[in-house]
Amino acid sequence: MRNPIHKRLEKFESWQNITFMVCLCERMYPNFHLFCQMTEQADKAKIYQNILSLVWEYLTVKNAKINFENQLEKLEDIIPDVNSYDFFGVVPALDACEGLSELLHAIIAGETLGQAIKLSQLSLQTVATLLETQQNKALSETELKQSEEIELELDVQWQIYRTLNECEERDIALILDLKKELRDTGVSNIGIEIAQ
Repeated sequence: MRNPIHKRLEKFESWQNITFMVCLCERMYPNFHLFCQMTEQADKAKIYQNILSLVWEYLTVKNAKINFENQLEKLEDIIPDVNSYDFFGVVPALDACEGLSELLHAIIAGETLGQAIKLSQLSLQTVATLLETQQNKALSETELKQSEEIELELDVQWQIYRTLNECEERDIALILDLKKELRDTGVSNIGIEIAQ
């Protein structure tokens, strides 16, 4: 699905794109958390959240030394195998891992724009997949865009974008506010809620 935000991300500096991405991953985390709860793998949810916390630290702590290659290896160990589960929850859980993987690759390679666009699309795709699964049919782009759930996801992405776009330079307080707000809300892109 095309999202006009993608053209705008081109003007972002890499820290803005990384912050945009970690916000989207933070919103996908409850999907993975729920999957881990349902499959009794709580330790995997902790690993995911720990990696997210390290990315926030990377953005807000000067000279933070974090080995992201190492974090990527840890992430690869917790990615669910879709073929091993026969319930829908594995799909958004896998998307959440894929999103976090894009984020880590962006940091490691220093190439953030392509990854930020991919992650934005992936988060929308998770919502679209849920809607198509619920309605048991493929939906056109028009049908998707008219759905409340897609509208909400687009709104949230724009809200994060606008917040970051107002920064002239890296604003630590603002980044920490975004993190706090997303963690306090604790609701995912498909409406999964976790009690903090």
